[in-house]
Amino acid sequence: MTPLELDTGTTSWLLASSALVLLMTPGLAFFYGGMVRAKSVLNMMMMSFGALASISVVWVLWGYSMSFGDDAGAGLVGNPFAHFGLRGLTSATNTLTVAGDQSGTYPALAFVAFQAVFAIITVALISGAIADRAKFSTWMIFTVIWGTLVYFPVAHWVFDFSGFSGENHVGGWIANSLKAIDFAGGTAVHINAGAAGLALAIILGKRIGFRRDPMRPHNLTLVMLGAGLLWFGWFGFNAGSAIAANAAAASTWVNTMVATGAACLGWLITERIRDGHATSLGAASGIVAGLVAITPSCSSVSPVGAIIVGALAGFFCSMAIGLKYKLGYDDSLDVVGVHLIGGLWGTLSVGLLATASAPAAVDGLFYGGGLDQLWRQAVGAFAVMIYSFGITWVLGFVLHRALGFRVSEEDEITGVDSSEHAETGYDLGALGGGIRGLSFSGSPAKPVEVETNHDQEVTA
Repeated sequence: MTPLELDTGTTSWLLASSALVLLMTPGLAFFYGGMVRAKSVLNMMMMSFGALASISVVWVLWGYSMSFGDDAGAGLVGNPFAHFGLRGLTSATNTLTVAGDQSGTYPALAFVAFQAVFAIITVALISGAIADRAKFSTWMIFTVIWGTLVYFPVAHWVFDFSGFSGENHVGGWIANSLKAIDFAGGTAVHINAGAAGLALAIILGKRIGFRRDPMRPHNLTLVMLGAGLLWFGWFGFNAGSAIAANAAAASTWVNTMVATGAACLGWLITERIRDGHATSLGAASGIVAGLVAITPSCSSVSPVGAIIVGALAGFFCSMAIGLKYKLGYDDSLDVVGVHLIGGLWGTLSVGLLATASAPAAVDGLFYGGGLDQLWRQAVGAFAVMIYSFGITWVLGFVLHRALGFRVSEEDEITGVDSSEHAETGYDLGALGGGIRGLSFSGSPAKPVEVETNHDQEVTA
């Protein structure tokens, strides 16, 4: 077969989508940072940026090879040494196949880049479950080990299709044997992160004052900014997963847009009926819930089906965030209620609402397809959930015993920004750190007395 020319359109789309997904991690940092109390905002954002740093490195060293290297046995994990350090991929190309026809090639490193940012944000999502109380050093160690033991194998299960990088390439069991549909990561990303977040929340225990003290978001402006960046970046997440700028990308783009809007409305309506108010936090949370739910199903449902997926995601997730109070686990920022529940619903919705007229070309239960696709979706979803929860619980327990995963009670009360980073998110006079709190001689600045209009002395 004559080698095909490099498809510059596909390459451009893939690299642009990678940049969009990369932006989602800073967006998540804003989203999570605004939801915590002021004394934890920097630590919360640092957990996202820390994951971005650590996973970027290990992805190149062995993560990509474990996820997309030739299968090492039974569809469970790729060979970590096949492309260690991206060996052999610098000048390699992958062949784009659409509807069975080879239509062009793109650099293998473009695909490496695209999948790297998926790995990064999956790890970062977990941090929301343990906000306000985790040691940053232990978290950084956790990101590397969890990525190696959980994310990389699960990505191989879900995303690694046999033959995608060569005729003899063997991929993972969910994609190739089970044939469950997860277009952009409902199982590999959201169920995976949600189950891991639940395990860590149980291991670390409840925050001091949980259910007693107010723990309201300190900056809803940051939350809304983060939600907007996530929505924007998610088009690279979903539509980019088509690899090419083609009809499938267009379909998933539209479904992503409409499902997210429907989920936002569903959450706000539920809030209005239940609590009497439609809030900005509810709008932002509904946006994320819709994005999560449509991720696995965006290639398999119609636009009307996407509205149903999104609207029900807004309702289900808005109700699910109350489970932590009933069941007694402290999932600080509702990773379980939004990502685990939203991911489960979105994955199972494929088996219910899929239509053969969509790019995935399968029919779900409500379109005459029977239970065939539904049981496949259920097996894939619950297999990932059980695996992720089990491995994360063991890993979290070992790290907590060996290194300590939770800060001391005194440090938690003071705030993890101060105890973990020696900084504060907001420089309010003498509370600010760094050179601004020093005189020109390098010594602490002396208080300056000034007079107010009421002739009272105050310290500036």
